[in-house]
Amino acid sequence: MQIRSNLALRALVLPGDEPFVPSPMAGVERLMLDRDGGEVARATTVVRYGAHSRFSTHMHDGGEEFLVLEGTFADEHGVYPAGTYVRNPPGSSHAPFSEEGCTLFVKLRQFQPDDTKRVVVETARGQWRQGLVPGLHVMPLHECGGEHVALVRWAPGTVFNPHTHFGGEEILVLEGVFEDEHGVYPKGSWLRSPAMSRHHPFTKEGCTILVKVGHLA
Repeated sequence: MQIRSNLALRALVLPGDEPFVPSPMAGVERLMLDRDGGEVARATTVVRYGAHSRFSTHMHDGGEEFLVLEGTFADEHGVYPAGTYVRNPPGSSHAPFSEEGCTLFVKLRQFQPDDTKRVVVETARGQWRQGLVPGLHVMPLHECGGEHVALVRWAPGTVFNPHTHFGGEEILVLEGVFEDEHGVYPKGSWLRSPAMSRHHPFTKEGCTILVKVGHLA
């Protein structure tokens, strides 16, 4: 299966552009953002667990990275409320479930070979740092080599500098409305900008975004 799998092309999914489709496990649905492969695939997905649903035990051959967007997710290793960011390295395994239901943003099989550390960050307790321009605050979540992952909070009226994505950039809009010269991206929008692309981002009303850079070189 090939869904926006060419990483050299810009990709955009706005709220309502794609439907949730059933997964192989009852009560678990997926909204596929990009995918290269079948049931085992390099994939970026929004996954929705119904109440009392679970997924069978499985191994992360190429690693798993996720952010809990709503509800509470769990596995035999812990309980992850909304806002929790987790990285399960290649070779790890788990049997996930959700008692109350939850929604996750998940990336599979996208780890660098030397990225072997498990990471769990409860962002509700995280520290925000001043960004590069007034009105911008950043919460770093992970970095390995040239790859960086962070939450970025924009105050209303914030304008960032025009810049080039030397290693690419991927954004999920968590709150508010993010914008650039190419479009307007409300909550739930996902956009992927390839290596060497360029834009001039800003926000009129304010927003919070999950940003990942350096992984598309």
